[in-house]
Amino acid sequence: MSLSDAEYAYLRSELGETDRDDLDARYQRLGSLQAVAVEILRERKATLVSDPLAVTVQGIATVNNAENVKALERQIAALQDTCIDTSYVQGPVALQRRGHR
Repeated sequence: MSLSDAEYAYLRSELGETDRDDLDARYQRLGSLQAVAVEILRERKATLVSDPLAVTVQGIATVNNAENVKALERQIAALQDTCIDTSYVQGPVALQRRGHR
C-alpha cells in the first residue's frame, strides 16, 4: 500500500518537502495519512525541544523556537481533533474562472 500522487500532495501540503519513500514506509506501517502527519510533526517538535528553545548572543542575535513549538502543537492538535477527509484526494478537479466584475 503506497501513497497515491494525491495523498503525497496532501502530506506535502501539511508537512512541506518530505522524502516520498519515507512517507510510503510510514503509511504502510501506520495505515493513515493522519497518523503519518502526526508522527512527523511530533518528531519535529521533539527535535526542537531537545535543544535550548532560546539562545542569545549578546548584541548579535537571539534565536527563540518557543513559537515554533507552539505552532507544531497546534498543528498536531488540529490533525488529532479532526478526521482527515481523504475523499477530496481522489483526483484533480477542474477550476472555473469567475467572471470579471
